[in-house]
Amino acid sequence: MGGLAGQVAVVTGAGRGIGRAVAQAFAREGAVVALCARSAHELTAVQREIEAAGGRAVVRPTDVSDEAAVAALVSETLRTSGRIDCLVTAAGVAAFGPVAEAKTSEWDETVAVNLRGVFLCCRAVLPAMMAARRGTIINIGSIVTSRTLPGSAAYTASKYGLLGLSRVLAEEMRPHGVRVGVLSAGATDTPLWDAVPNPPSRARMVRPEQVARAALLMATLEPGATLEEVTLLPQDGIL
Repeated sequence: MGGLAGQVAVVTGAGRGIGRAVAQAFAREGAVVALCARSAHELTAVQREIEAAGGRAVVRPTDVSDEAAVAALVSETLRTSGRIDCLVTAAGVAAFGPVAEAKTSEWDETVAVNLRGVFLCCRAVLPAMMAARRGTIINIGSIVTSRTLPGSAAYTASKYGLLGLSRVLAEEMRPHGVRVGVLSAGATDTPLWDAVPNPPSRARMVRPEQVARAALLMATLEPGATLEEVTLLPQDGIL
């Protein structure tokens, strides 16, 4: 039996990149995974991959920036599975360019998905986790909160917000037995880099599967300990 056998995990951004890798890793460890993203087509492909490997997953198309959609996601997951043991917020977007040329619409979307979406998802799962006096929330952060990446103002601001939200939530949830952690990854080979001019070599980046292994460690740590801020970097030190 895997380390997450009998548990239910909600993974946002599960259609690609880090979210997809996390969903697959959690399913391999025995969790039933609720796959969340805006693209039902991508989620269905991930579900098929998980089921082909002997795991279990359900597709839940969700825009995490939509309060009603997030409430419906959590309500339906609890109705069908009876519990939520883990939440991984991997949904994220990014727009790159200097602040002087930034579009307000791109700023708003980045903050809506990367920060508002995390807040909505965390808040929605808290009642069930607090009632059970257990649960793990893993918010996917970024190395941009400790290293400066020019051209990433909106993305960086959203990730600073995520870090601050997570730190406060970790303290608030400590008496309730709910663990809250931030997994900050350095340059990871995901589609996010498609929008970055002259990116570092993708071959030198961390792989999504490596980020998923770190998330799995955070989720399977035995009771009585918590990994609250984990940083994963490419070994040769690129961003």
